[in-house]
Amino acid sequence: MGSDPELEDIRRKKLQELRGNLAAEEQRAERQKTLEMQKKALLRQVLTTEARQRLNRIKLVKPQFAEGIELQLIQLAQSGRVRLPISDTQLKTILKNLQSPKREIKFRRI
Repeated sequence: MGSDPELEDIRRKKLQELRGNLAAEEQRAERQKTLEMQKKALLRQVLTTEARQRLNRIKLVKPQFAEGIELQLIQLAQSGRVRLPISDTQLKTILKNLQSPKREIKFRRI
C-alpha cells in the first residue's frame, strides 16, 4: 500500500487546483457583474427612457448586436460627438446608420 500517500497527494493537489479555479471564476464573475452595472449606469445617463426600452427589446432579439450598440453609444457620449440624452428618434437614426444594407434579390423569369 505504498501508493496511498501518493494517491492522497494527487487528490490534495487536484482539490487545491479546483479551489483555485473556482476562486478565479468567482473573481471573473464579480468583475463582469461590476462592469455590467457600470455600463447600465452610463446608459441610464446617455439614453432617454424610451431609447433604453428600445435597446432592451433589441437585446432580447440580438444580444451581440445590442452589446456592440451599447458600447458604441457609450463611446459616442464620452467623446462628445452626440448630444445627451439620446432620444428614441436619435437612437433609431443611429441604428439605421449601423445596420448593414439589405441586399435586394430579384428573380427573373425567362
